[in-house]
Amino acid sequence: MSVKIGNIDLGEFPLLLAPMEDVSDPPFRFVCKQNGADMMYTEFISSEGLIRDAAKSRQKLDIFEYERPIGIQIFGSDIESMREATRIATVVKPDLIDINYGCPVKNVACRGAGASLLQDIDKMVKMTKAVVEATHLPVTVKTRLGWDDNTKNVYEVAERLQDIGIKALTIHGRTRSQMYKGSADWTLIREIKRNPRIEIPIFGNGDVDSVEKAANWKLEYEIDGIMIGRAAIGYPWIFREIKHFFATGEYLSGPTIQERVDVCRTHFEKSVIWKGEKTGIFEMRRHYSNYFKGIPNFKEYRMKLVSLENIEEIHTVLTEIGEQFDSVLA
Repeated sequence: MSVKIGNIDLGEFPLLLAPMEDVSDPPFRFVCKQNGADMMYTEFISSEGLIRDAAKSRQKLDIFEYERPIGIQIFGSDIESMREATRIATVVKPDLIDINYGCPVKNVACRGAGASLLQDIDKMVKMTKAVVEATHLPVTVKTRLGWDDNTKNVYEVAERLQDIGIKALTIHGRTRSQMYKGSADWTLIREIKRNPRIEIPIFGNGDVDSVEKAANWKLEYEIDGIMIGRAAIGYPWIFREIKHFFATGEYLSGPTIQERVDVCRTHFEKSVIWKGEKTGIFEMRRHYSNYFKGIPNFKEYRMKLVSLENIEEIHTVLTEIGEQFDSVLA
């Protein structure tokens, strides 16, 4: 049976690319889409930034036809600002609006946005209602199990947010106080999925970093789909590998070194086109070690890649890596 968010048909068991700050930009989304991500989201965007017309927030609204279906994710602590930000985001015609009630980092949560709303469910409900009423698009939510171990209230959150009209819920299997430490616990996600009152799709997120986990957790936790975040950084092939296993029951061999080079090069080129030469080169530096993880003696190449400031020179080093390590599989 197909999973649907409003009128968006995501197929049988969709794999979603998580919204990640400073990562889920159009160049990164491009390589994930090419490798099988079914649904993607922008980086999370500050509602206050959108209203003030801040350049950084506005740039995050850039979406492209080939990315569809794509959601714009917004966060904030003020209900009226979230309402207005929803109107602004709706104008650029994404497929849905997603609200971030999961971000645990201090400068978001401690300003009353993101995961901090798990401490005030009534306000979260009012804010969500304002967003739902401000757009004709489907509204979805991403959140966590609760603020800490004593307040795992996502079961109540799921019911109340469904009642005011959200069309899907993604749950990260950690509390806010866990940040990204410890291991994700999906048992509460399964309880929500089994709740007879819940009719919207429930997606699981947190720690899915292998084909085995995706396959086992699909069965064990009965979710409608999986959202993948950190495991896709430098390894967009995770989507295609999971899909191949679901379709055939067989493991797809990992990417060759040449494939790693080619996809890294594509990501780099898109980065330069979208952000301009200087920023594109600089922001790509965080990705190199992930693309070439596990390759022996890669350090000297990494040092070159993160110090070069010329497009042609970077292309030359990437070509060298392909030639040097062609026979080595990570």
